[in-house]
Amino acid sequence: MADPAPDAARHAARDPAAGGRGRLMAAEIDEQPEALHRLLEDRPAIAAVAEAVARQRPRFVLFAGRGSSDHAALYAKYLCEIRLDLPCGLVSPSTLTAYQARPDLSGVLWVVVSQSGRSPDLVESTAAAAARGALTVAVTNAPDSALAGAAALRIDVRAGHERAVAATKSYTSQLLALWLLVDAIRGGGGEPARALPDLAAGLLARPDAAEIASRYRFVERLVTTGRGYSYPTAREAALKLMETSYLSAHAFSAADLMHGPLAMIDEDRPVIAVVPEGIGGRAMEPVLDRLHERGADLLVIGDVRAARGAAAVLPLPEGVPEDLSPVLQILPLQRMAHAMAVARGYDPDAPRGLAKVTHTR
Repeated sequence: MADPAPDAARHAARDPAAGGRGRLMAAEIDEQPEALHRLLEDRPAIAAVAEAVARQRPRFVLFAGRGSSDHAALYAKYLCEIRLDLPCGLVSPSTLTAYQARPDLSGVLWVVVSQSGRSPDLVESTAAAAARGALTVAVTNAPDSALAGAAALRIDVRAGHERAVAATKSYTSQLLALWLLVDAIRGGGGEPARALPDLAAGLLARPDAAEIASRYRFVERLVTTGRGYSYPTAREAALKLMETSYLSAHAFSAADLMHGPLAMIDEDRPVIAVVPEGIGGRAMEPVLDRLHERGADLLVIGDVRAARGAAAVLPLPEGVPEDLSPVLQILPLQRMAHAMAVARGYDPDAPRGLAKVTHTR
């Protein structure tokens, strides 16, 4: 079971930038309400892209991304399948780059998501997709990048320059940009998203995420889980914990967790469960029951009504539509990952061996 940290670690969790470590990541976490507001102001530009997509009437959507951007792409896959009734898939860029496959992509909408717009495999696979007939859209934080130039249409997520290696504000801006794109394709005006900047600011002002981090300071392995729209949040949370605190974090869809992986759950392996209001949250109820049966040290993110018997809970604002909730769900988990890294003596701004841009092909 996770052990509480001593007083010094608790102080570090309350003041995550103590000693100068993690100042960039902390600042970029705090910039997210402003970044979300900026993107909402740019909704007409996204609506123009949506209009161009709608005119093409795509029959299928393919999403490409790496790292955090891949999790944003997975979120968009849920959005398009549920809100647009379109079949979707996640791309393996190597099929087009390393293996030189050339499938017929006529009638396909290709959406590539990237913070930097500089990963060679994403640039090359997007160009190849366009050559094979796909309508290509780049969702990036770098509108002048090679990736943006390779795509027929582009969306600037307007997160601003991100210097910490761990993606924070670029990730939530990608989520919102993708939601606004899908909403506009459906003819919406973005109204349900307008409360997000204020909700995000209120959530980030709370100290509970950093305080809970002290509970898990000594953990070396854990599991994150969620269903539906919240599954990408579970994956992104695991990535943040791995790259900043170097612990072993496994992310599972809650449906998959109930198969073989459940066997490894016990009181020595904490579980972070993302439980929104709505269909995904209700689908988590039997999963939480099984986790309780196995004695899991459970941290619930979201609906406090699901937190019965949980070791800890990080509540989220009520009444947020389930398809928008991932924009908020990840915020306390970013705070938690940051605070855990600093309490363990690491610098989350510059994880060892990692660079902001990863060049894969």
